[in-house]
Amino acid sequence: MRLRSLSVPLTGPRAPRAKIVFIVSEDWFFASHFLGFAGAARAAGLEPVVVTRVNAHRGVLEAHGCRVVAVPIARRAFGPLAVIKACLYYRAILRAEAPQTVHCIALKSVVIGGLAARMARAPALVLAPTGLGYFWTAGGARAWLGRAGVRLAARLLAASRKSRFLFENRDDPRELGLDPDSARVVIVSGAGVSADDFPATPPPADSPVRVSVVARMLRSKGIVEAVEAIRIARKAGRDIVLDLWGDPDASNPDSLRVDELQALAREPGVTWCGRSRDVAKVWRHSHIAMLLSHREGLPRSLVEACASARPIVTTDAPGCRAVVTDGVEGVLAPLRDPAAAAAALIRLADDPAQRQRMGENARRRFEAEFTDEIVNARIKALYRDCLAQSVR
Repeated sequence: MRLRSLSVPLTGPRAPRAKIVFIVSEDWFFASHFLGFAGAARAAGLEPVVVTRVNAHRGVLEAHGCRVVAVPIARRAFGPLAVIKACLYYRAILRAEAPQTVHCIALKSVVIGGLAARMARAPALVLAPTGLGYFWTAGGARAWLGRAGVRLAARLLAASRKSRFLFENRDDPRELGLDPDSARVVIVSGAGVSADDFPATPPPADSPVRVSVVARMLRSKGIVEAVEAIRIARKAGRDIVLDLWGDPDASNPDSLRVDELQALAREPGVTWCGRSRDVAKVWRHSHIAMLLSHREGLPRSLVEACASARPIVTTDAPGCRAVVTDGVEGVLAPLRDPAAAAAALIRLADDPAQRQRMGENARRRFEAEFTDEIVNARIKALYRDCLAQSVR
């Protein structure tokens, strides 16, 4: 939806003063990744309010104790005029809500929501890019200008002592000119995954060796390279098949089209399955997890694969290497190198004992770093610190 002259929605009766506003572009993204953060906010004494574009997940958010404020701002609206209009729109919402803390999730929300929060004089601000996304994986003038604009916004936002930055790996803060060891930079291992939802399970006993990719169907997720890796491995005589689990993303210029995905699925051994509503089941029926992404914040699908005790083939790229140590939980392949990924798949296909060891290592890594209890405890401490700052 294009930005028009927007009127600020009514937000209902004024809630208790201790409040956190989450600004996130899409309701599904908060519902799939950040419900634990809402729980951490309540535990820290804050009422969670989610300001987002509402599609089909309002009920999920409200069932988890979030009040929802719907906004008609599409993710693709990122030109200069659209940014200015959106900043003014969010500023009006924040002035009406008067939260103690504003938490902006994902890069566009960090830029627009962060600037709006500064304009609204929010007492505390948490800026969580989650990943640097399209501007850092694409080429061309548009991406270069986008990177420059994001870095400028980060410098402006970092100038305020009220701002905290929340990253999922140590590479991303450096890209924005920030010190990952700064007291105002917090590194967390993603958004947390429930060990109960993703129990460790034995791999399938049958053949062929099944490799699964769980991701949005974007070029930067390495979907084309994954298909090429399977083609190479099968030509080498290995009985390996690939399941692609995910939908295209019409709001992302990097998305594969449906006809392109259908063409990839005509490759022998490749199936495009669409989005799964039961990812734990995907891993129960898979031998190997793969994600040949060009860049991530911290890929949730690989954390879920770790929890399920699956070995992983992924790229030596920001975010991905934060989940996998080469030779321990899986194999790191060079970026945009399907031949190297195919060689890793062949080694794992030929060695079930190694797959077993790596899967067990992955589960141990998950229990030590990536559970929702570990992540949410860190987030709760951050919110309490923000709340204490806001009343000083």
